[in-house]
Amino acid sequence: MFARTERLLLRPGWAEDAPELACAIADEQIVRNLATAPWPYALEDAEAFLAAPRDPVLPSFLICERTDGPPRIIGACGLGRRPSGAVELGYWIARQHWGKGFATEAGRALIDIARTLKLPRLEGSHFVDNPGSGRVLEKLGFVSTGLSAERYSCGRGGSGLSRILRLSLASRADVDASLAA
Repeated sequence: MFARTERLLLRPGWAEDAPELACAIADEQIVRNLATAPWPYALEDAEAFLAAPRDPVLPSFLICERTDGPPRIIGACGLGRRPSGAVELGYWIARQHWGKGFATEAGRALIDIARTLKLPRLEGSHFVDNPGSGRVLEKLGFVSTGLSAERYSCGRGGSGLSRILRLSLASRADVDASLAA
């Protein structure tokens, strides 16, 4: 599965992407805000990430900036299953690309994919000391659940308080039909 936006290409990662991926994510300010990425992040970590089996129903993508030459990796995004069973939207963007709207652009494409997959809702979360990620989720239409929870981060080497948001993907017609049934 692939997705194209005005400036981005979202595509699966391949083994040959490992060196470029490792360079893009090798920043403690990125990794500390992710759940499973280790710090320091090495080439072997990128190779293991790219080789890991993926849920075919919940896609994962490298975010590539479209250029006049080959697209370059600037982040990653995907859908994943939380232990609660909820489907969560996650993403990261390389620091030199922060503030350019790439996370929001990739997130919109991922939400369109989630709708195509007929998912009823998505969760998103961010560590409370990373409010920029919360602003991205809010721009995407996620609303606060009012809940916070401790969430482990390999990059932090411990837990941090995380704010939980949700996005309903059901259309008004879907909601009306379910109420009538």
